[in-house]
Amino acid sequence: MFAATTTATALFTLTACGGSDTEQKDDRGTARKGASTVSVRLSDSEYGHILVDQTGRTLYAFTKDKAGVSNCGTACIAVWPALTTRSDPKPGEGAEKLLLAETELTKGVTQVMYNKWPLYYYVGDAVAGDVNGQGVDDEWFVVTADGKLVKKSAG
Repeated sequence: MFAATTTATALFTLTACGGSDTEQKDDRGTARKGASTVSVRLSDSEYGHILVDQTGRTLYAFTKDKAGVSNCGTACIAVWPALTTRSDPKPGEGAEKLLLAETELTKGVTQVMYNKWPLYYYVGDAVAGDVNGQGVDDEWFVVTADGKLVKKSAG
């Protein structure tokens, strides 16, 4: 049963992260993209204007991350895949260029940050615009244009 659940979770994670011919995995299981450009922009949601990636997928911050360092371990990353890039992330519509940065997640892989918050996806979000990760465990929240977390719980 555990193996089936783990396999299903892994497949769901890969599906949720999208994919490309150049996708690889690092030692934490985080999907890495090839040279494709990653951008962060704002989108309307029930929580106001929040950060999304270039395809409209919601981005989250983890309250246990501090000073630009990810504290999301292997089991965490399986549910909360990091927004990673191999090139400089680009600010999209409404995103502040000065708040956009990167931090090393593992050797050769950088995670996109916004106002020092490493950014993540949630595997429970099936399509662009989903915000199913909002308020999970009272530790995961969507991010506003000024880089603050919306601490309103889901529901």
